Amino acid sequence: MKTDVEIAQEAKMQPIAQVAKSLNIAEDDLEMYGKYKAKISLDAWNKVKTNEDGKLILVTAINPTPAGEGKTTTSVGLADAFHKMGKNIAVALREPSLGPCFGLKGGAAGGGYAQVVPMEDINLHFTGDFHAITTAHNLLAAVIDNHIQQGNALDIDVRRVAWKRVLDLNDRALRHVVIGMGGKAHGVPRETGFDITVASEMMAILCLATDLEDMKKRLGQIVVAYTRDGRAVRADELNVTGALTLLFKDAIKPNLVQTLEGTPALIHGGPFANIAHGCNSVMATKFALKYADIVVTEAGFGADLGAEKFLDIKCRFAGLKPSAVVIVATVRALKMHGGLPKTELGKVDMSALEKGLENLIKHIETVKAFGLPAVVAINAFPTDTKEELDFVEKKCNELGAEVALSEVWAKGGEGGIALAEKVLAATEKPNNFNFTYEVEQSIPEKIEAIVKRVYGGDGVVFTGPAMKQLKEIEELGLDKMPVCMAKTQYSLSDDPTKLGRPKNFKITVKELRISAGAGFIVALTGDILTMPGLPKKPAAENMDIDVNGKITGLF
Repeated sequence: MKTDVEIAQEAKMQPIAQVAKSLNIAEDDLEMYGKYKAKISLDAWNKVKTNEDGKLILVTAINPTPAGEGKTTTSVGLADAFHKMGKNIAVALREPSLGPCFGLKGGAAGGGYAQVVPMEDINLHFTGDFHAITTAHNLLAAVIDNHIQQGNALDIDVRRVAWKRVLDLNDRALRHVVIGMGGKAHGVPRETGFDITVASEMMAILCLATDLEDMKKRLGQIVVAYTRDGRAVRADELNVTGALTLLFKDAIKPNLVQTLEGTPALIHGGPFANIAHGCNSVMATKFALKYADIVVTEAGFGADLGAEKFLDIKCRFAGLKPSAVVIVATVRALKMHGGLPKTELGKVDMSALEKGLENLIKHIETVKAFGLPAVVAINAFPTDTKEELDFVEKKCNELGAEVALSEVWAKGGEGGIALAEKVLAATEKPNNFNFTYEVEQSIPEKIEAIVKRVYGGDGVVFTGPAMKQLKEIEELGLDKMPVCMAKTQYSLSDDPTKLGRPKNFKITVKELRISAGAGFIVALTGDILTMPGLPKKPAAENMDIDVNGKITGLF
């Protein structure tokens, strides 16, 4: 089997104007980035805003394991299957972060014969959106420190500057730093740190804003620091909201590319789902829904993270209502959730499969609790046996979830037709979409609702520092916003070692952060890090480019 990058490099891509034409997007509404990439002009919205919305299909998954699940691959392959069936279809995805690309993952554009292309461009810089976010974020950080240096008219407490700097790389050495060293001319010394760009509140704002005006308003509402008497200082008070918005004048426009089979793909924004809200931009999704009859989108990691935030945050803000949810799993990953070591996943172990299946069952229950029909996509592996596949299907059917074998990695759209047919049927089932909580509830009540309904836990515990932050948030009147949980992706609990379906656990909230511009409160649990580190052998070590510009190792 060829590598992902080899398959992508052999692709016969259509000119992007031709791909746009299949969605009735006029060439005048495109801003070209070469032959195969374009941004959709914001002016195009006025032409389509009265169109009826298409059906929205959300793709999520079980809790990820090293065995792999293939959520993006399934999303792309499902869209290609609809395309093959003659449907007016678009797929809306997140942009990959350079950090994981050079770190552990090595790329995030699907896999096998279910990829978005040009794969190298999408993984490396793309249209510069992440650079715009990084620059805008760091401009605000520089302005804060300059304000303090130039007399500190706002009386900012240098010990309580909430706004760090960001970088789109995994660099653990920058998690905690001291700046302003070297004497009076070089700034005021203080402790701070770096987050990865995809954890920036500006990334969340880009993905939740409905237009440039809304983005400007949100940027101005960012809480950047606190005064010495405890007042929250907003970005607007530093008089640079206009400059920050200016840096997003192009980044806010959705990007249009294509799959290997020519299906239109809108790829825009990319917040992590374990520390941010994990969904592509509202604008890209809304554009796609106006242009296409069916839109396939995904949310990061398992249904306990990405799907919950997609439904409770993105859908709430954007007024979206999914027609069905696809939950991706593999027999191999289920056996790993059942306690089987990675080295033995090729063997039949019905006991491990039954135990691990509890993880999938919980996610099905969660989707049903949201009032949405669920379809399970089993990402096929050659080692899967009929006995194992039949067992998974039987258990899922008992919960009212249809199951389809997905072979899109090896066969592209053709391998996803069985799944597409079941998804189409699911969109006709009763749909009673509801949220996990109401924003008017207290923060502890909202988090407890997520823990009990989505994670299957018993409740929530706040540390002393988190309780202090909770009291301050309430006093500031900022507690009536949705909650964005920062939690390990590997477990339903906040302990990454507890696989399967853990029972009798509580979630410990260690820190609460205000993201007033994005419009939510971030609750940090466990040992979650907002700046990842590189593994012992980074994916970057396998990458190269030859004199002809041919890339290798970007898988």
